[in-house]
Amino acid sequence: MEMNTVHQSIQESSLHKRVFLNIMYAQNQLVESMIEVLKHHDLSIEQYYVLNILKKQKGKATNMCVIQESMISKASNTTRLVDKLLLKNYVIREVCSKNRRKIDVFITQTGLNILDIINPLIEILEEKFAKNLNVNQLEELNSLLEKYRS
Repeated sequence: MEMNTVHQSIQESSLHKRVFLNIMYAQNQLVESMIEVLKHHDLSIEQYYVLNILKKQKGKATNMCVIQESMISKASNTTRLVDKLLLKNYVIREVCSKNRRKIDVFITQTGLNILDIINPLIEILEEKFAKNLNVNQLEELNSLLEKYRS
């Protein structure tokens, strides 16, 4: 669908539908842009999020449940994601010493190194999408989106 047709289609819809469609189109643009950045590093968006979740743990053990709960998409298959990151040497996995039924996951130095490369690129992307809004508009948009989600 061409942009003019998309824009016209949105404008002819009810207000609720216009908001919904605009959020969906914006989300699609964000995802496509992130995929473009991450594919050069052989990572999916979900794998990237797992690495960032682990980085925030600052070397502490993180179990699969914590990773799953922290994911943006709750439908993500955390075990599969960790398995793929394990093959790339971005994480290590160990049986928890306190509870043998739990698996602890840690980010490796290689994982931290790839984030040092990717995170600045994602920050540029975030700034690119925010450039047409001033600080007050960004704060208002963030507040409205939080209300919309809840």
